[in-house]
Amino acid sequence: MANIVGPTRPPAEGTGSLLDTAPYCIGSVALVVRDLDVLAGFYREVVGLTTVSQEADVVRLGVGATVLLELRRDAAARPWSPGEAGLYHTAFLLPSRGHLGAWLAHARERGVRLSGASDHVVSEAVYLDDPEGNGIEVYADRPSSAWPKEPDGTIVLRRDRLDVAALTQAASGPWAGMPPGGRVGHVHLQVGEIEPADRFYAGLLGFDVMIRYPGATFLGAGGYHHQLATNVWQSRGARERPAAMAGLAEVVLLADAPTLAAVRDRCRDAGLTPDAADGALVLQDPWGTRFRLVPQAGVFRDSEPTRIPAS
Repeated sequence: MANIVGPTRPPAEGTGSLLDTAPYCIGSVALVVRDLDVLAGFYREVVGLTTVSQEADVVRLGVGATVLLELRRDAAARPWSPGEAGLYHTAFLLPSRGHLGAWLAHARERGVRLSGASDHVVSEAVYLDDPEGNGIEVYADRPSSAWPKEPDGTIVLRRDRLDVAALTQAASGPWAGMPPGGRVGHVHLQVGEIEPADRFYAGLLGFDVMIRYPGATFLGAGGYHHQLATNVWQSRGARERPAAMAGLAEVVLLADAPTLAAVRDRCRDAGLTPDAADGALVLQDPWGTRFRLVPQAGVFRDSEPTRIPAS
């Protein structure tokens, strides 16, 4: 059954038009889960997503008719370990600071256990894990015109203390679920090594390196601080993910036509033949993390990926 990628949504407050005019943006994230009912309930009740469609072993969640998260049941899947390559977190971007304050108050009322909170200067963010250990970030951007930069033009991203009280007071009203304009702003990944990750994400896919941290690279397109990030903080030296493991299954990237054409050209030059059914390209990074590059407002179906070796 085909999944339809919805039209571009109105820009979230604080991002201006960066995400909506960028050559890449995150379409959706797919997770393999052991307990589908529990995980679907969590993302509905805590994160505020709604059910877009449902089959026996798959639940698609999102906003309105737009899928942001797909949960695929595999009760026999091996639990994901934090030392493996895969997902660090899926980051849900809210349209405004007021929405983030409302979500934070909602999380407190429900007794949701948070794993962290940071003022990143470019954004304010709260962190938690789902019941199977998949990381989640809920965040709101500051206006892109206010993002500080180094003299060389590199965007500044810090881990300052978040003013939780001020953020809660900024709530625009009671939390009523993921608002229109809510989206997956970025996906942060665990990898085994930074250099081969840079070759795949910057070299092959064509993302710009926006920020470098010790053990991490933040990659953006269209001037956004990052649509993707990679780190080795827990996973240095990790090998390719074993099959039949719970956790990250696939990331869908929405790409404009010139971007898809450029990736095809680079694949051809590298002797790679990624699947191109329905206009999509399907690739795996050196650790088995699967990416489906889909034309914006396109259609995608299951197909076999081309895996990129670490060296």
